[in-house]
Amino acid sequence: MTYERRALLASPTPPAQQAAAEMADAFDWVDAEEADVVIALGGDGFMLQTLHAMLERRKPTVPVFGMNLGTVGFLMNEWRHHGLSDRLARAKPFKVTPLQMTATGIDGRVHQLPAINEVSLLRETRQTAKLEVSVNDRVVMSELACDGILIATPAGSTAYHLSAQGPILPLGSALLALTPISPFRPRRWRGAILPDKARIGLRVLDPAKRPVSAVADQREIRDVAMVEVCMDRARELTLLFDPEHALDDRITMEQFIA
Repeated sequence: MTYERRALLASPTPPAQQAAAEMADAFDWVDAEEADVVIALGGDGFMLQTLHAMLERRKPTVPVFGMNLGTVGFLMNEWRHHGLSDRLARAKPFKVTPLQMTATGIDGRVHQLPAINEVSLLRETRQTAKLEVSVNDRVVMSELACDGILIATPAGSTAYHLSAQGPILPLGSALLALTPISPFRPRRWRGAILPDKARIGLRVLDPAKRPVSAVADQREIRDVAMVEVCMDRARELTLLFDPEHALDDRITMEQFIA
């Protein structure tokens, strides 16, 4: 595809702003609301911000082509000023399905947030978190004592989740990873791999004494009592990658990095 109507978004960092200035006169850019494709300049954090903004504007069907001007750039393509039209015509699309987190606070308020990489529950104080874990309304672990727990998508399995020693999930595997953070009891439990149709419930045991926060990518809800997580298939996102830097290849090769 040629993607005639293109929007340009850039991180506020100096490298991204300089790159945006270099590209400003290359095309007749349009507003993101009118675009066929969004060009995002920055790092993985900015890509997540861009995708979340599209979800909030209910524009998830518009594909995003990112170019790395950050640190890791796992979700980004290589930064190059020239040849954008040809790169877009050759780009390989990848569908990314976000999670939906429904968090109920100890005050009874309910919050719904999307997560593209992961949902994490984290202890708020020095007290160990204690959680009850259920899958499809069946309690599979009556008490998990830990620093926290992560639910990661394949796209997010190489991010924070990997630092917690979680498994890397191939893109398109239709799986979710449930990974504890510093588990104390049961000490030997290292997590589970679940079909992405699963509904995961995490109930905080004694939330007043052992407060827990829930984080959907970068957005935090503090003092939660119950968190439910499932895939949100109605809001599928599309990322575009150069054929030689496809996301599935990156995820595969990440497993061989020492």
